[in-house]
Amino acid sequence: MHVYRGFNHPGIAPACALTIGNFDGVHRGHQAMLALLKSEAQHRGLPSCVMSFEPHPRDFFAAKLGQPHLAPARIASLRDKLSELERCGIDQVVVLRFDERLASLSAQDFIQQVLLQGLGAKYILVGDDFRFGAKRQGDYATLDAAGRAKGFDVARMMSYEVHGLRVSSSAVREALSCGDMPAAARLLGRPYSISGHVVHGKKLGRSLGESAKGAADGFRTLNLRFTHDKPAAQGIFAVRVQGLAERALDGVASLGVRPTIEDAGRVLLEVHCLDWPAQLGANGAYGKLVRVELLHKLRDEARYDGLPALTAAIQQDVSDARAFLATHALTLRQTTRDRI
Repeated sequence: MHVYRGFNHPGIAPACALTIGNFDGVHRGHQAMLALLKSEAQHRGLPSCVMSFEPHPRDFFAAKLGQPHLAPARIASLRDKLSELERCGIDQVVVLRFDERLASLSAQDFIQQVLLQGLGAKYILVGDDFRFGAKRQGDYATLDAAGRAKGFDVARMMSYEVHGLRVSSSAVREALSCGDMPAAARLLGRPYSISGHVVHGKKLGRSLGESAKGAADGFRTLNLRFTHDKPAAQGIFAVRVQGLAERALDGVASLGVRPTIEDAGRVLLEVHCLDWPAQLGANGAYGKLVRVELLHKLRDEARYDGLPALTAAIQQDVSDARAFLATHALTLRQTTRDRI
């Protein structure tokens, strides 16, 4: 899959079958739309193309109004979104910077300058609630009329439902906000996960559990930065870590701002693997790209009166995570046997 920042690149396809959206989370509704896009692209002999935006348009307008609370919580980083789009078999992704210039384009200018001149769209697939152009003046009817006049095909995909529930990024955010990880997984079609490169932290976790665990490494953590300051999920989770060993590793993780620690405020995903792979040594994880699946929410973040209280809470989290993951493993094995 080819990724372009903007459409003024020599390698970009001169024509394409296109869909447009933020695709935050790439949930099952998005996946159904992308499958249809691929089919239509293949039928027409065109590459499939997704056009998305960074920052999210609602982030831009929230900042412009000085009302950051209006910005939506972010389900996925740009890296994770692109990874899921690639898994769906998309040929190219064009990420446009959403700024004042783009926001001020009229619907007709957006069609002419972006969709036709910029991307050479021959087929455009949109959702049933698609709006575009300055002040959201354009809709499906606007696009369809332009298609008839300028010679490109337009199609609309209606809402995708699972068990009677409309699948949307808002529904995924709601499930994650409530800590309902099974519901989020049903909407996404996979466990909710966050990926990133392991970065250096303050090494506080190594000392927190030394006396309690009798181990030199204490509560060693993998630190992953979440680039958005409003993650859709926050709290303490039982997790599974991919990318450190041949098999997935069980763990417990904190996603949030660490209110007991002095530098609280920056969102960080801190993961403690319950059984550290000996072959990694003390520093073998740094720089590795890992994916952390958040399987079950244990509790919300909390502020503790000093490090001893924090240590005791972490010990309880480790115990609770082990109990959940043991049950989860049994359930998976039983499900596998039933399918066989």
